[in-house]
Amino acid sequence: MTNEFLAFAPISATPIAVPSDPATAVLDEMMARVGVDGLVAALTDPALLALVDQHAAAVREALLAAGREICADALAGYARSIVFAARRAGSTVPAPGQAPVTAAAWRAADFHSIRLLAVCAIAEESALF
Repeated sequence: MTNEFLAFAPISATPIAVPSDPATAVLDEMMARVGVDGLVAALTDPALLALVDQHAAAVREALLAAGREICADALAGYARSIVFAARRAGSTVPAPGQAPVTAAAWRAADFHSIRLLAVCAIAEESALF
């Protein structure tokens, strides 16, 4: 028998941290959409990890060439531009929980998804969350 109030019980006594910074909120959203599943898959597959590393290097080079440092604002702006480019190309960014979960599926993912995964990898590596 299930307690009817269980559905309304708090999951944790600790309040969930809500990002106060809009850039961090964008990065959190990208992590939920592609980062978590993609980074887990990349850690299990050297070929995928190499692909993500190559995209991350390209992201870093693009930001530095534009005179930007690697920070939450710059990465969030870059991520937004990739999302808009995907939409213009008729592609979509996976909804949270809808990203590929296997390394094989990630290796076959479109450019935009891999590039956003690279943004998440840089943000995670730089401890921007």
